[in-house]
Amino acid sequence: MLLERSELPPLEAVSHLCGLQAQEPQEPFTGLWSRLRGFQPGVLSDLLTGRQVVRTHLMRRTVHLVTAADVLAWRARHNAMLRQRVLGAYRRELAGVDLDELAAAGRDVLADGEPRSMAQLARAVADRWPEPGTRPLGEMLVAGVLPMVQLPPRGVWRQKAGVRNALVSSWLGREIDPLPTEDGSDPVGQELVRRYLAAYGPAATADVRAWSGLAGLPGAVAALRGELVTFRDERGRELLDLPDAPRPDPETPAPVRFLPAFDNAILGYDDRTRIIDDADRGLSVAGSRVVLVDGRVAATWDVEPGTESGKGAEDTVVVTPLRAFSRSERAEVAQEGEELAAFLSDGESAQVRVTASP
Repeated sequence: MLLERSELPPLEAVSHLCGLQAQEPQEPFTGLWSRLRGFQPGVLSDLLTGRQVVRTHLMRRTVHLVTAADVLAWRARHNAMLRQRVLGAYRRELAGVDLDELAAAGRDVLADGEPRSMAQLARAVADRWPEPGTRPLGEMLVAGVLPMVQLPPRGVWRQKAGVRNALVSSWLGREIDPLPTEDGSDPVGQELVRRYLAAYGPAATADVRAWSGLAGLPGAVAALRGELVTFRDERGRELLDLPDAPRPDPETPAPVRFLPAFDNAILGYDDRTRIIDDADRGLSVAGSRVVLVDGRVAATWDVEPGTESGKGAEDTVVVTPLRAFSRSERAEVAQEGEELAAFLSDGESAQVRVTASP
């Protein structure tokens, strides 16, 4: 949805994109604004408060904004990965902790239906496991052993709020779907691969692994091969895609697009050179917001606050080129930047500044 803005409703767009990276709470709004024609941020806020989309740890153990249907269908397939990723950070601290017992203790604490911060939840079980400390216990509870969501107003347009966690079952009124009986074909993994390719293909299995955090989904890919088409990239790697997926001509012009921090258009690949130069790869994991020019990362952007405290009328979108811009490129970047400034300020500002090229 970056070549041409889509008419999809926001809920369908979140579903199509397999969720949006959302550890920075306001960033998904920019991600959808760049992809949807006439996007209204209040609609996404209503989906969040209406429990149709949720903020949860999922792919790569990072916070994503996903549909309620997807977290219910996908969470069990991510359980083992989520535990292992938390253990990767806190293996020594959690060495003596039975994770199933920890999960049961966490559920007991949350049985009253009250949301809690990570620290509150960890302190509630720390008397039983005093050695690890609250941070390892808390991260394992909220991102590893328990399917949890971060409740609004966190993630609502223009609102700042701390993280309050609740069980998926409490917030959505049902438990996550159990994994089907394992026969090696990995049906949930197959759906993940199909959905990923629909949004981001053609892609290699390494790209699927980089996006999901799961170990390549080999059983799913093997089961799907009969319904996929294959290509070779410039380095000879096999790329997979859905047979009816759009594959525009390489000469198709790509308009300027402003992407939020950690957008999956960049992070969703192992081979990020398709969209960002190796020299700038670090920007993709540093949380830099980037500008696409002709389909590639060519600048970073940020918002410079206005001088009048509490007012957004003088806020300015500042673009910092990573390479030289032609006159027409600079004009297109400035025009799209003005529209972004108007979106971010609810129409109060259209100020943009494109700094000098390196």
